[in-house]
Amino acid sequence: MLAQEHATEHAAAGKFDAGETIIEHVSNSSIDHPLIHLPKVFGIDLSVTKHVFMLWLVAAIVFVLVTTIVRRYLKSGRQVPTGPMNALEAIVTWVRDDIVQPNVGKKWVGTWTPLILTFFIFILCSNAIGLIPLFEVVALLDRAILHSSPDSFLGRVIHGGTTATANFNVTAALATITFGAIIVAGSKAHGFVKHWMNLVPHGLAWPIYILLIPIEIMGLFVRPFALTMRLAANMTGGHIAILAILSFVFLFAEMFGSALAGVGVGLVVSVPLAVGISTLEIIVVLVQAYVFTLLTAVFIGMAINVHH
Repeated sequence: MLAQEHATEHAAAGKFDAGETIIEHVSNSSIDHPLIHLPKVFGIDLSVTKHVFMLWLVAAIVFVLVTTIVRRYLKSGRQVPTGPMNALEAIVTWVRDDIVQPNVGKKWVGTWTPLILTFFIFILCSNAIGLIPLFEVVALLDRAILHSSPDSFLGRVIHGGTTATANFNVTAALATITFGAIIVAGSKAHGFVKHWMNLVPHGLAWPIYILLIPIEIMGLFVRPFALTMRLAANMTGGHIAILAILSFVFLFAEMFGSALAGVGVGLVVSVPLAVGISTLEIIVVLVQAYVFTLLTAVFIGMAINVHH
């Protein structure tokens, strides 16, 4: 049904534009047509776009799921967790013992585990939900039952799936939190002034500091920039690759003037390749959540354990 709709739309509009179709499905909703229009505050448009909606959706899912699991465990009165609580405790223990403690040390593990654990769960869920065709399934139900207008709220929401962590603004916000956490961690461990003095090693000849201080300050800002680009680029790249491969169906159908040619290319090339990349994306979802979390712990640990 989705293929038929795309074919009909592009047949009416002219040639199939793969680039435009891909951008529509991976980009944020247009500023001119947000999901919920809100007035500007100090020149900042606070309207709700697709990625903002996805942030709210992921936050709500994580909050409800974790709260429900923990409350059921507390009401059960069991000393040993089972089922979902056992899985949740395993994640918490793994992040605390294998990611946070080796980097920040035993003294600060209780201070920074909540932040780093929140990063891991939120990023993992945000990455994973982008692989689930929620909007596509709702779109099929809408076309079969509701028949809502494309300009309605539901029509704009279901127009292509999206991943919040593929938005550089989202990853930049997460990296900014990491940047602030680095400064707070160093200041709590050594004092605010001492933290900034620890950016460069002591006891060197003064001419070296002329080069070393700018380099270290630049490195301080490069760390959150690297976190921003790595996560967003990896999540965007996978979705673009899948959509580009699926576009072969429409491109070959248009090239040969036959729907059978597009279907043949889809069955032989597009679908197997898309399935393979989707499988790879599952690994990327886990790896990128782990890498962002690990690097955050490493950067915080570097501010705390300067002598290392």
